[in-house]
Amino acid sequence: MRAAGRFVIGSSLVIFAMAVSSSIEAHSSPAARPLQSPGVQASAAPSQDPALAALLAKTAEYCRRLEASAFDFVCREEIRETIDPKLDAVTKPAPSEPGTSPFLGPKVIISTVRKMKRSFVYDYQCVRAEGKIRETRTLIEENGKKRNAPNAKLETSIVAWGLALFGPVGLFGERVQPAYDFAIVGREPVGGIEAVVVDAKPKPGAPPSRDLYGKAWIDPASGEILKIEWSESRVGRFDVFAQRGEAFKRTPRLAIVSEFSAEKNGLRFPSRLTVEEAYLKESGKAFVRSTTDVVYKDFKFFTVTVEVR
Repeated sequence: MRAAGRFVIGSSLVIFAMAVSSSIEAHSSPAARPLQSPGVQASAAPSQDPALAALLAKTAEYCRRLEASAFDFVCREEIRETIDPKLDAVTKPAPSEPGTSPFLGPKVIISTVRKMKRSFVYDYQCVRAEGKIRETRTLIEENGKKRNAPNAKLETSIVAWGLALFGPVGLFGERVQPAYDFAIVGREPVGGIEAVVVDAKPKPGAPPSRDLYGKAWIDPASGEILKIEWSESRVGRFDVFAQRGEAFKRTPRLAIVSEFSAEKNGLRFPSRLTVEEAYLKESGKAFVRSTTDVVYKDFKFFTVTVEVR
């Protein structure tokens, strides 16, 4: 099954190859609608709030360190994807059988479909030096069966991510902050840290951009970004999902969440990515057509430094 879409998240540095079927192909940029977060305590903060300004200064400094970083690490990359093609099932008239009266009307065949589940486990290595990144993978397990395939490609049909470490730069980097309106919208614990939740939206009338935006959970002490829920409004070629929604007579909804819980020397590394493609009835009830869960674990860091320039 080949990939049928690409999502570029943050500064054109993070690529999600998304294919929720093998029959439709899309080539896009940004990514997804925020998931609901009932635990967030709502609060309001004006854009010129000193607390917000101080927090944004910390995130800008964190992004400077991130962009100047050099590292070498290995980890275990576990990917699970599910596609439910139930809404894609074809209903069509069956050919008339010999001797059958045409006045009885055509028979109807309804395709029977099952959920498709795939899983992959890789030994993943990522090296960055002098601003250049090299990623390598060894496939060690596929659909529960042991494998040993060095220099493997990502074989997922739904999502492939890379360089997600730099996603925050496209949202909180000093050079891009002027393009957004920021607001503190609450506080919520993430991994034992009482994070400040900041909503970012493009300024009205801002020039078109491929950078994404959304809601971020930030460590107020360090400015480190712990989690991001990306808005779907800048998903390029969203018409692919809109067309599918029209066929289903439902409204499409994409949700992409990045988590950064792995930490070394003051830098946050991607630990999880979740992607959900759903279609909503008028009542709001959602049918989830595909989900992907990518987990990075068992990190071994050889080098993590900030290059002096």
